[in-house]
Amino acid sequence: MTATGFLRRPRRVHAASVMLVIGMLLAAAAALLPIAIIVFTAFKPIAEVNAYPPTLVPGQWTLENFSRIFDELPFARLILNSIVFAGGVTLFALAFDSLAAYALARIDFRGSRVLLIAIIASLMIPFQATLIPIYQLVADLGWVNTFAGLIAPRAADAFGIFFLRQFFLSLPRDLDNAARIDGASEFRIFRSVILPNAVPALLTLGIFTFVNNWNDLLWPLVFTTDAEMGTITSGLTLLTGPGGIIPQGVMMAGSLIAVLPLAVMFLMIQRRFIESVATTGMK
Repeated sequence: MTATGFLRRPRRVHAASVMLVIGMLLAAAAALLPIAIIVFTAFKPIAEVNAYPPTLVPGQWTLENFSRIFDELPFARLILNSIVFAGGVTLFALAFDSLAAYALARIDFRGSRVLLIAIIASLMIPFQATLIPIYQLVADLGWVNTFAGLIAPRAADAFGIFFLRQFFLSLPRDLDNAARIDGASEFRIFRSVILPNAVPALLTLGIFTFVNNWNDLLWPLVFTTDAEMGTITSGLTLLTGPGGIIPQGVMMAGSLIAVLPLAVMFLMIQRRFIESVATTGMK
């Protein structure tokens, strides 16, 4: 190879790296732009929010939108309701989904395959198709405008069962057999052997379930008619004024507050999640 060839290759590699970095920066900017709009609009006064042409960065920063949302809505109560609703569904779903997944993955019993097929088939049924029957059942139980009505119908999820089952199947069977030889019961094996090795899957499913329910709008709107029992997402719909006019600044302030708990939760468990993935199967 000539000396010219040695000189061209580093230049090509360098150019490709530069293009890759530029592409990543553009993708990051496109992803962060909506978040930047929410943050800046939340701190704009009403005149700047409605000004044309619009500006990104506020010329005058204000906290008026945050004070208005607490004045116009029982926002502290809505935050508490969202935490109880999303957190309760997540805890119950992790408990019931993991138990069902363990039975389907590690215990051989008659009808297990039929049950698994039924669970997978239920994933194909649109959520909206079951909404009315579930509401009728909740109403008959007197659970409308209660946390029980919000949480109980979502205490187990077909996707969570299937997801955890697939993860449990990847764990070595030798772990179960060794525990059985020592005289451990099935529940002891589940609690002391399977769950410690399934922390990455449980964290992933927990994050997915919590975020999905925290951001859900249709479910709280259907099962709550009292503003005091609503969640953040359903409460923000009450800000729509006469003629469909929406106070954008107040709406963005509420959206920013709604996003903060999710960001804090992710930062709190990010390190634990990475450590769990790195040590899977070593316990």
